[in-house]
Amino acid sequence: MQSIPRVISVAVVEDDREVRQALQLTLAARDGFRCASTFSSCEDALKQLPEEPPDVVLMDINLPGMDGIAGVKALRELLPGADFLMLTVREEEDTVFRALSAGASGYILKHASPEAILDAITEVYEGGSAMTPAIARLVVRSFQPKVAHDLSDRELEVLAKLCDGENYRSIAEALFISTNTVKAHIKSVYLKLHVHTRAEAVRKALRDRLV
Repeated sequence: MQSIPRVISVAVVEDDREVRQALQLTLAARDGFRCASTFSSCEDALKQLPEEPPDVVLMDINLPGMDGIAGVKALRELLPGADFLMLTVREEEDTVFRALSAGASGYILKHASPEAILDAITEVYEGGSAMTPAIARLVVRSFQPKVAHDLSDRELEVLAKLCDGENYRSIAEALFISTNTVKAHIKSVYLKLHVHTRAEAVRKALRDRLV
């Protein structure tokens, strides 16, 4: 007896019409996938999705009204058999973990290729946790212990501004101190971190999760 080919039904929750249509076309063009429904808001999805539960929900984060993270949390109660894949431009550590804590099974960036998006849908459908390499690195880094340091609170503030790409003058204005004071703090930061350049300081701050 010949088996029936698997078709993964996917619902899309995305407020950008062009992105929503592009995702529809991507799903329609590939065997094994079906775009079951599309919504421009979580509120609409909450009203209609329970009537035709999909296998996977592609969920944007920045949505009007209820955001995608709150939407996932609410929809999980209504769709216990569905998996949720966040599709977004945001890759901040806090956003990633709030989405995963809400019940998302994966997290992929919008600039990913159509093939990567389809692979991610398949992976979460099959019980995996799909993530782009950049997101996976964030998750791994979160489990690494922070390195001890003896930087003062003010030095950490200055270091954070350096990591944001700000110059001495903008740091001074933001912290209401003189540029000479900024230079003194940066010199102390370099000394304590055993680095000699801004690039080395930023790299070490990010690697050791100092900011």
